[in-house]
Amino acid sequence: MAQPTLNYVPCPDAQGGHRMAYWQWGDAAVEHVVVCVHGLSRQGRDFDVLAQALVARSTQPLRVVCPDVVGRGRSDWLKDPSSYQLPTYAADMLALLQQLHSQAPIGRLGWFGTSMGGLIGMAVAGAPGLPLPAPVQRLVLNDVGPVIQWEALQRIGLYLGNTGRFDTLQQAAVAMWQISASFGPHTPDQWLALSQGMVREHPDGGVTLHYDPAIAVPFRALTREAAVQGQEALWQLYDGIKARTLVTRGVLSDLLSRETALAMTQRGPRARLAEFEGVGHAPTFVAPDQVEVAASFLLDDFAPDEKPDGAGP
Repeated sequence: MAQPTLNYVPCPDAQGGHRMAYWQWGDAAVEHVVVCVHGLSRQGRDFDVLAQALVARSTQPLRVVCPDVVGRGRSDWLKDPSSYQLPTYAADMLALLQQLHSQAPIGRLGWFGTSMGGLIGMAVAGAPGLPLPAPVQRLVLNDVGPVIQWEALQRIGLYLGNTGRFDTLQQAAVAMWQISASFGPHTPDQWLALSQGMVREHPDGGVTLHYDPAIAVPFRALTREAAVQGQEALWQLYDGIKARTLVTRGVLSDLLSRETALAMTQRGPRARLAEFEGVGHAPTFVAPDQVEVAASFLLDDFAPDEKPDGAGP
């Protein structure tokens, strides 16, 4: 299997700054960029299958960039755990885009975001006046929207921050599958491949999960009332999106309700909706049918009614 290159971008913060790692596939000197951003406790190697498919299928040279959001993967951990929140993540992505643009000007920008990565995409694409090197023209929101079901947040809170210690990668993979069965059917080889980027060496031997346990601090501080209040701000971001948008959803998802997904097709960018049977939160885009949906949307030529400046439908 081809391998991506590992790169870093410096990002400012109140404690002196941090580095965010990102994995780059394809041609680093081309104008068409697709950024793929992972979920809450995941990391950028989640997109190995999708990134390779995008590069292979694209009729024009393509860069696919898969960051490890700060506190995950190869990125630094924040000194202030309370900063593990959407504004920090969005600011880091702006720093990433500026660095990519300085290396080779970005002319066409796509975004694929799973769960938290989709919320970051909404912030980047929907907030007015951000210093983007190019507008987001195609946006995939994978199993996430402005309304996040409280029961799903409670479920995630049961395991988030418990990074554990395991003797082997295989043992860690089994443990992760116990909390990730909602991802849908995977072969043992597929799940092991997804698990490889999810561990790091434990100082006392064996392995532990890759992320900073402190990412759970602001998550667990969230109240149901605050979550409901935040929906208005998220809808405002969503309604501000000008990119052509696709919402993907596991039919069994407990995080993105079908009601919210359908509402997303009727307001703001009036997203298209694609749903996958037998999958909950969240589709991993390893299965060929899922990859085909994403690749077709992100790579197809502009439709006649689509403005190349990212103005959307």
